[in-house]
Amino acid sequence: MNDSSFIPYSRPFIEQPAMVKKIEAHYQFMDQRRSLREFSDKSVDKAVIEKLIMAASTAPSGAHKQPWTFCAVSNPEIKKQIRIAAEEEEYENYHGRMSEDWLDDLRPFGTDWHKEFLEIAPWLIVVFKKVYDLNDGEKTKNYYVNESVGLASGFLLSAIHEAGLVALTHTPSPMNFLIKILNRPVNEKPFLLIPVGYPKDDATVPDLTRKSLGEVSVFFE
Repeated sequence: MNDSSFIPYSRPFIEQPAMVKKIEAHYQFMDQRRSLREFSDKSVDKAVIEKLIMAASTAPSGAHKQPWTFCAVSNPEIKKQIRIAAEEEEYENYHGRMSEDWLDDLRPFGTDWHKEFLEIAPWLIVVFKKVYDLNDGEKTKNYYVNESVGLASGFLLSAIHEAGLVALTHTPSPMNFLIKILNRPVNEKPFLLIPVGYPKDDATVPDLTRKSLGEVSVFFE
């Protein structure tokens, strides 16, 4: 390909035996990742959050449109507003919106409509998806928006774990209150609300077992 907009791709070559060891170590590391609801209020430097967002932004996206905005919130008053609004929606969810099956599935996790972690965690990263872009008031298309933003969110969670921090993927549906509180433009819709910080000293998590390789994969050889 002779297009001058392309540049050579290069990265270190890894032999197969080293590759197996490398990915096994990565798997063991990622298998330690857990969603957490018990946060410490210990501060996290803004520089760390900036790098986490940049790591998330290395994710692939449809036509390289990068249709995401990461709103990082540490302001206590804004976090309080978010908690109040989120708890209003969650109260409705736990008292009528959710089916009995859904509530039964959540029961082992001990969750309810109280979301104090939204104020305790030092940072909230709110992921917005750009349904379309606005350039000088004109709409331009984005492609595979949900898939792209989902990938970026996965990259973000991986980076948070790599940094030695913990996170929770919180989805207080509906989440439109985030548009108003954070004053986002009409082309952005909330995708995830992610508290980020250190775990509380005596934090606990459910004793879970992840599905085996045979349960999550099918090989065609």
